[in-house]
Amino acid sequence: MRVAQLGSGTPEIAVVAGVHGDEPCGVRAVERLLDERPPVKRPVKLIVANEAALERRVRFVDEDLNRTFPGHPDAPTHEGQLAHQLVEELEDCLAFSMHSTQSHADPFAIVNGINETARELVPQLPVAAMVETSNFAEGRLFSKVNTIEVECGLQGSETAAQNADRLTRSFLTAVGALPGDTVARDLPVYQLTDVIGKTQADTYEVFVDNFTEVDAGDPFAAADGDTQVAEEPFYPVLMSPNGYRDVFGYAADKLEILTTPPTAD
Repeated sequence: MRVAQLGSGTPEIAVVAGVHGDEPCGVRAVERLLDERPPVKRPVKLIVANEAALERRVRFVDEDLNRTFPGHPDAPTHEGQLAHQLVEELEDCLAFSMHSTQSHADPFAIVNGINETARELVPQLPVAAMVETSNFAEGRLFSKVNTIEVECGLQGSETAAQNADRLTRSFLTAVGALPGDTVARDLPVYQLTDVIGKTQADTYEVFVDNFTEVDAGDPFAAADGDTQVAEEPFYPVLMSPNGYRDVFGYAADKLEILTTPPTAD
């Protein structure tokens, strides 16, 4: 794990990249900040988490780090020990954790509960949606650390790296670490309700778009040509043919739209 800092003092804000070794977009954003060393109004901790997996260009060495928290100092796996170290490093910090996905090109945020921090900060980020995932938070970083996760774009793409840089600077501006203003936007909010499993097969297909409602009776995916049909309406999130080994993605409800107050004349 690589830990660095912008500014002096004890940081209450942290930027986390490289939780998964096959998602380098956030690492690029952290490295750019370290190269430029912009003057900050509040100290910021910068962390590149799973260096061993990044060096091997694999998602993880022994187990998925973002399903391993809180970890243990004597855990038998690399990620189990790393999870414990990362939780200790992020104590008393608000963390901003960057990821990428195989399912959706537009950035979106993932939170563990729609609290005041999420309502205030996430609409100031250049994201298309906010996803509440408390039903599926076990083992993830935000189960132990106050965290806003962002999916920056398609895994391995240059666009995801560019988005990661833009998202990080927007976050640091929103929390008052970088000077300037953010642009708040109306933001749809979704809540994950169920896992959409898939059986073992040679070929997988997905027929729907993420964040677009699927009506009851509509086909939404297939495994070796065996089509799955929606029993009730849902919004697909993180749906892709091959993003996960045993699930297509998640079903979600649309909860609300966070609206931006009108600007006074």
